[in-house]
Amino acid sequence: MADSSEREAFEMSRREFLRWTGLAGVAIAAAGSVPFVLAEAPEPASASPARRRRWTMLIDLRRCDGCKRCEVACRKEHNVPEGQNWLKVFTLTAASGTFFLPRPCMHCENPPCVKVCPVKATFRTEDGLVLIDEDRCIGCRYCMAACPYDVRVFNWSKPNPPEPLEVHPPDPTFGHRDHRQGVVEKCMFCAHRLKEGRLPACVEGCPMLAIYFGDANEDFVSNGYERLRLSTVLSSQQTFRYKEELGTEPRVYYLPVRR
Repeated sequence: MADSSEREAFEMSRREFLRWTGLAGVAIAAAGSVPFVLAEAPEPASASPARRRRWTMLIDLRRCDGCKRCEVACRKEHNVPEGQNWLKVFTLTAASGTFFLPRPCMHCENPPCVKVCPVKATFRTEDGLVLIDEDRCIGCRYCMAACPYDVRVFNWSKPNPPEPLEVHPPDPTFGHRDHRQGVVEKCMFCAHRLKEGRLPACVEGCPMLAIYFGDANEDFVSNGYERLRLSTVLSSQQTFRYKEELGTEPRVYYLPVRR
């Protein structure tokens, strides 16, 4: 548990964050739990109309130690069987040494998976999330073949979830959680959590605070403890996007390891 000085520093940072983003709150309820409230504060009458969100993730590879706690948090949140991860952490070796690369869905702005779906089960929301409507999915797996990031998984067998299982309502705007046989699934940036005003499970689950999430239109990302101005990070740091040369315009950015 944080000491008094750490709490005071966090509270100051929290107040600055709220003033800057105009959001309703960020607080630590318990060690390892970082609720993040996205509910908007009341706007003055002169305020401009609310803009659409443009959800964006930033992963600091300098902080990632390969513990895979983000994988565990994702599986627990979505009741995903082990070995069928929606988020994977890869161990890579370069000339500078070994580093770790968490790979969620990239939620591309130009997603090839959407273009190939014959029944429009894969779609992109106004907020920039690429989701799957499992009521429409026919299991053809064209989207899996089209995805250059290999982030999609197929349910070959009928899942056997632990009881009790809290199932999200069958709302295609954020997908399902009941894991149907014969359909494709993937990371959805925890869209149901965003509706509740919370950070994605992988962000909360990272003990190294390496994963940031936020709204590019509001120009911020946060790991729950810190907030960064996204435009400043992208312009001042050597950020990169995985396979961005393909023109998919992924919404996940990485801060590279420096040795």
